[in-house]
Amino acid sequence: MCRHLAYLGPPVPLSSLLFDPEHGLAHQAWAPRDMRGGGTINADGFGVGWFPPGSDQPIRYRSAMPIWSDAALPALAAATTSGAILAAVRSATAGMPVVETAAAPFRHDRWLFSHNGVVRGFPGALAGPAAALPVEDLLTLDAPTDSAALFALVRHRLRAGKSAEDAIGSLVGDISGISPTSRLNLLLTDGERIVATTAGHSLSIRVLPGSVLIASEPLDDHPAWRPVPDRHLLTATGSDVTMGEL
Repeated sequence: MCRHLAYLGPPVPLSSLLFDPEHGLAHQAWAPRDMRGGGTINADGFGVGWFPPGSDQPIRYRSAMPIWSDAALPALAAATTSGAILAAVRSATAGMPVVETAAAPFRHDRWLFSHNGVVRGFPGALAGPAAALPVEDLLTLDAPTDSAALFALVRHRLRAGKSAEDAIGSLVGDISGISPTSRLNLLLTDGERIVATTAGHSLSIRVLPGSVLIASEPLDDHPAWRPVPDRHLLTATGSDVTMGEL
C-alpha cells in the first residue's frame, strides 16, 4: 500500500528519517517488511512535508518518481532541518493514477495528511460521505484517489469544528462501517501534534525524551520502538503520547 512516518521533536535533518537509518523510508520504499498483502514495493511516488523553524505553514516536496530515483533529494534532505516532519512513499492501488498530486502528504493550511491503505469499493464506498462535501472541495481534489478523498473528508470535519482526534477517529469509524475490509492507517499533523490511526496496517512508535517518531515500520533496531495495536488512535505532542481503541 504505502509506508509513512511523522516526527515531532528537536530539529533534525530530513535525511535522518529518509536515508540515514538502516531501514529509513527510502529503504522501506524498495524493501518493506510488513505490507500485509498490500503490494510488494513502494515505487509510485513519494512526498515529504516539513515545518520551517518559526513557521506554522508547512513546505511540501512531492514526486511521481520512486524516491530512490530523485537525484536531488539526498542533498536537499541533508541540508533541510525541521522539528515537525511527515513523509510517505506510495504503492498505488490498481486503477489509481501515478501522478505527483496523488502522493502524500496532502496539505491544507497548516495540516499535512497521509493515508496508508485502501478504501475497498472506491469510489462508490465514499459516495455517501462525499455527498456532504461542498462542490468546490470535490472539484479541487488533488487526485481522483481514495486518499485524496479521505483528506477532503477530514478537512471538512476540521472546518466544522471537530478536533483532529474526532475528525480522524470518526472518519475511520464511518468508512469502516461502509467498507469493513478497508485499510485506514492515517497520519495528520499541524506541526504541534500528530494524530494517527491503525486500521489494517502496521504502525510503530518510538518515544524518546522530547521527541516522538511514528512510522509504518521501525527505521532501525533502537529498543524504544513499540508496535501500535490494530484499531487504535494515538495523539502525540513531543514525548507526550495518549492512545486508545477506535
